Amino acid sequence: MRLTATAQRLMEAFDEFEIIDAHEHLPPEKDRTSHKVDALTLFSHYTRTDLITSGMTDKEYRFCTDSSAPLDKRWRTFKPFLAHIRYGSYARPAFIAAQEIYGFDDINDKTYRPLSEAMQAQNKPGIYRNLLRKRCRIKVALTQCGRTALGTDLLVPVMPAGAYTNVSRWENVQARAKELGLKAADLAEPEDYVELMRSGIRKWKAEGAVGLKMTTTPITCCRRAEVSKAWKALRGGKVEGESASHLRDYLLHHLLCMAAEEQLTVAVHTGMWGDFRTLDPKFMISVAMQHPETRFDLYHMGMPWVREMGVIAKNFANVWANLAWSHIISPTMTRAALDEWIDMVPVNKLIAFGGDYGRPVEKVYGHLKMAKEDIALVLGRRVDDGLMTYGQAVKVARQWFFDNPKACYRLNV
Repeated sequence: MRLTATAQRLMEAFDEFEIIDAHEHLPPEKDRTSHKVDALTLFSHYTRTDLITSGMTDKEYRFCTDSSAPLDKRWRTFKPFLAHIRYGSYARPAFIAAQEIYGFDDINDKTYRPLSEAMQAQNKPGIYRNLLRKRCRIKVALTQCGRTALGTDLLVPVMPAGAYTNVSRWENVQARAKELGLKAADLAEPEDYVELMRSGIRKWKAEGAVGLKMTTTPITCCRRAEVSKAWKALRGGKVEGESASHLRDYLLHHLLCMAAEEQLTVAVHTGMWGDFRTLDPKFMISVAMQHPETRFDLYHMGMPWVREMGVIAKNFANVWANLAWSHIISPTMTRAALDEWIDMVPVNKLIAFGGDYGRPVEKVYGHLKMAKEDIALVLGRRVDDGLMTYGQAVKVARQWFFDNPKACYRLNV
């Protein structure tokens, strides 16, 4: 990408920053190194969406990303679809990683085999530290992989709220109770389960969790009779329909109160994914108002509702706006929205980056480069227009990449 002179100068300054990666799905390193990897590993995770919508079948995708199958056969299946997606922002981190980490200018017929060999050669203990800490200068990455035992100080867990609030079958309750050494049979009333949930949240925090993850959703206030009816149905085996919604909302309200009490930040998926109509960030307005002591980190710029997200971050002191994933959904939309957000939102409320990847850890590097480009272009234009100085732009970017996620999640780094 061509950058203005000011943006290029800012990029060079950004490369000296320590980074807090505010959203990943990275598992413990051994989960990565215990699997064979190759060039097509770089096209797993979000790139799947573009491959499928370009015409690849689910069966073909599973075959292409199955490292136990012959690489040459998988490449022949994959190659026609690469032509459809190679110019998209989902694919760009793969090409950046191939070039800047492994030294290959393109991923094509001539390079896929030697690239695969180079990737597998580096797929060994230490790969996280080499890629994340050394290359990306990431101090810590907040990861959501459903575990607190991560084996490194590089990864910090954010745990799924739904593990406790989305209990539609009694076996779900039994599993939660067993994890805590309790008996589900003793949970006669919904209040008993709330106390179990409190024990679980405190256990997660003691094990290093700094936040809980939920999805944006409208939450209703339920009458006690409705909750009791739902709990009775659950104890009978399962709860469905409206009763399930009543119970979930009741538990979620309690969990959000606990998050404030335990000083855990609540990360919220908003916008992009599947039927995104159900993921409108505006659902969080009433939730933020009902829980003013709870910190909410709203993900993904609320795409495509970027303007609405900016207004929410502007109006609620307990809401942060996180650009995780946004840079690879659409850099153009990200830059346009960020330029508007600077007009509206205090600079201490924005979080610059979250790679949002699982196994293809190399793409964190590529995504971070794209994030730096976006921010350098937006701030550089402000500098060139006389709206801020170069030094002020560097200070603001440092806040977004490090200080703000540190403050939002109360990180001890």
